[in-house]
Amino acid sequence: MILCIDAGNSQIYCGLYRDSQIVLRFRKVSDQASSSDEIGLFLRGAIRENGFDPDAVKHIAYCSVVPDMNHAVVNSCKHYFGIDPFVLKAGTRTGLKIRYKNPLAVGADRIANAIGAIHRYPGKNLLIADFGTATTFDVITAAKEYLGGAIMSGMRLGMQALEEHTAKLPKVEILQPDRVCGQSTEESIQSGLYYGNLGAVRELVTRLTEENFTKGQEVKVLATGGFSTLFRDAGVFDEVIPDLVLEGIYQALKMNSMNPAAL
Repeated sequence: MILCIDAGNSQIYCGLYRDSQIVLRFRKVSDQASSSDEIGLFLRGAIRENGFDPDAVKHIAYCSVVPDMNHAVVNSCKHYFGIDPFVLKAGTRTGLKIRYKNPLAVGADRIANAIGAIHRYPGKNLLIADFGTATTFDVITAAKEYLGGAIMSGMRLGMQALEEHTAKLPKVEILQPDRVCGQSTEESIQSGLYYGNLGAVRELVTRLTEENFTKGQEVKVLATGGFSTLFRDAGVFDEVIPDLVLEGIYQALKMNSMNPAAL
């Protein structure tokens, strides 16, 4: 089995692959102070408690946007699984032509999403929105050119900003409201978070498409990340793929393996 790990700003998101299929997903709140022992015990425990054998994990692939966690995660893989993990980072094979001004500055999670997308949709123009701590947008051409994109604050950050910087606005559950006109403070915040983000997403998708592709070109617009399912029926996306980052990490491992057929 193969364990794929995405260490984000808010959560560590993990996927267990067997025979090229994901069979388990699990998460942990990110904590930059976590030790390698804490992470290793969590990984083994989550796998075991879900009915799988941690000792059956033969490969681990890792992607991170939190540099302070890298040492602990890599050491946990070595100590608790006996595996030196593959790390998706600058210099690894991705199958992409990076057109960013500084290719080294592209977040590893954005690259993983792009890899997963070109594997799913070979030869297609792609636009990916990832709803995480930040909401990121990435543009990839049919020729596998990664052009860049846009970054805005995510929905949870928006809610935290209201809670922390106002005197009376409460923390609310992030969801899709039934109506735009909220009839309580909680409903009004939920409406502003959801429909405000939806409006921004529509505008960015429209402008990124118009700016990077000629009129009439087909562009597959994909959504991924923790809050992506909230926008499944919003009429913006062709497909919602919550596990896209894990798919990309898995495909990157195969591309950089000496024996990809064995994975």
